[in-house]
Amino acid sequence: MVTAIVSDLHLGTVSGGDVTRRPDVRARLLEALAPADRVVLLGDALELRERPSAEVLDLARPLLEGLGEATEGKQLVMVPGNHDHELVAPSLEAARLAGVTTLLPEGTFDPAHGPLAARVAALMPRTEVVLAYPGIRLREDVYATHGHYLDMHLTVPRMECVLASAIARFTGVRATGGPAVEAYEAALSPIYAFAHSMVQNSPASAVTKGGDLSRSVWKRSSPDGGRSLTGLALGKVAIPAAVAAINAAGLGPFRPDISGAELRRGGLRAMAAVVAATGIEADHVIFGHTHRAGPLEDDVEGWWLPGHRRLTNTGSWLYEAVFVDGSGPENPYWPGTVTWLGETGAPEQVGVLTDVDLSGP
Repeated sequence: MVTAIVSDLHLGTVSGGDVTRRPDVRARLLEALAPADRVVLLGDALELRERPSAEVLDLARPLLEGLGEATEGKQLVMVPGNHDHELVAPSLEAARLAGVTTLLPEGTFDPAHGPLAARVAALMPRTEVVLAYPGIRLREDVYATHGHYLDMHLTVPRMECVLASAIARFTGVRATGGPAVEAYEAALSPIYAFAHSMVQNSPASAVTKGGDLSRSVWKRSSPDGGRSLTGLALGKVAIPAAVAAINAAGLGPFRPDISGAELRRGGLRAMAAVVAATGIEADHVIFGHTHRAGPLEDDVEGWWLPGHRRLTNTGSWLYEAVFVDGSGPENPYWPGTVTWLGETGAPEQVGVLTDVDLSGP
């Protein structure tokens, strides 16, 4: 079985950076996926934290219906992430009500158990749609998950990571000895539920301010993005002071380095910690979430785990100006990666949009 994996489409984002809303890009993706026997949407397919769900589904409809045509008679696996966690939240609640007390790293659910997942599946009526969470074993030696659990271990002080650390500290979920899947969910799912519920009846601008602020701080204060006196002051004084205060409150340890290189290193360290904590046994662990495809040709550090196991990141289909403006397909954050998995061998990555101008509408 040949499997094609894409992650972080973020369909419906307010920024308009979800490039598959463009007809030409959408056609490229669907053409690329056509040869696959199975397609996996590895998390954050829908941006459910910036618009009401009904609006997101309307915006996502062209791609989802196209996917239904491309996967007719085949299987499509949806693995929710942090931005579309609501797809699986009702199924997780149903499992708890049925007496399931231990969530495993691999689980499949019927999309019909949740209204949002059911609506998505209905747009692909001739496709076998499977909901998997928090991950799925695609081959005996290959495990795939969105990767949002790494926020519990990330040393870069992103807002979501700080909130997760605060919840973990003040609820004591770390004391359960894992942290296993339940502990990750206990610390992270309240954040996801709050973000989703708030946007259902709020102006989109109110919800996206936090995310825009994080990107603005990164751009102005990191060596890669900001060179003004304000940015330098922010990076040298404000951020280290804020990180020191967070750590002093027992919410760390976080590091004041928020450069692009540290985002990559920190994400890989954190994902390795997730693999160890959940006891995932696989030669290849595929994840998304950080939007940084890899390993690329010159990538060495951090991609290998003990036992000659390797991490693979699926990149994204989101044009984030703070990371890619002024660059091109050589940028590891450039959208458009499809990860391929055959019967044997390592995952392989193909850039589908290397010759597409993504700077305009």
